[in-house]
Amino acid sequence: MNKDLYLVRHGQTIFNLKRIIQGWSDSPLTQLGCDQAARAGMFLRARGIEPDHAYTSTLHRTEQTIANLWPGLAYERLDGLREWFFGDFEAERVVLMPERPWRDFYCQFGGEGQMQVRERMVATLTELMQRPDHMCVLAVSHGSAIKEFMDHVKGAAADERDRVPGNCSVLHFVFNDEAGTFELIEIFTQEDYARELGLEPLVATAGPQRG
Repeated sequence: MNKDLYLVRHGQTIFNLKRIIQGWSDSPLTQLGCDQAARAGMFLRARGIEPDHAYTSTLHRTEQTIANLWPGLAYERLDGLREWFFGDFEAERVVLMPERPWRDFYCQFGGEGQMQVRERMVATLTELMQRPDHMCVLAVSHGSAIKEFMDHVKGAAADERDRVPGNCSVLHFVFNDEAGTFELIEIFTQEDYARELGLEPLVATAGPQRG
């Protein structure tokens, strides 16, 4: 049996705008971030997608995102969907971060290693998709955590140096319940939403971020 997972990155935050490392630190969405989330929700509904269950991380920016993306939708908060923890780099300037791949770089500063992040994301999302009546799941998480999950699914085709998905991008995965495996089907971006909904593109006020 195949099930659908729609994995969404949170909207733009003040830390994204100011190019500050977020990780397990938190900052609220900007107005642009709220608008990005609203558009993602409009896009999903226009495509006839109706989640039967929804989840966010325990960081407030994902809760703000789902509230704007799908107002009134009930959801559960899960630690396993949190962003990569960057240790002493938390709330520092993005310019201090090394280029990818990071692997175990942040471990020496009290943060998480790459496989630690990847394994908890895979374990969390696999357990969710194996729950009864979870046929179409919406989950809101974070850029670097989502990238680790995506790279796991891609396997040998993954490129560790690729950028994380943009704010409020939606990644559609199909989960094979019998095999316990995921397949990445498609990635939708803000540009896709504007084109399919016939709207003007939202203007981003900062470049691609990592948190």
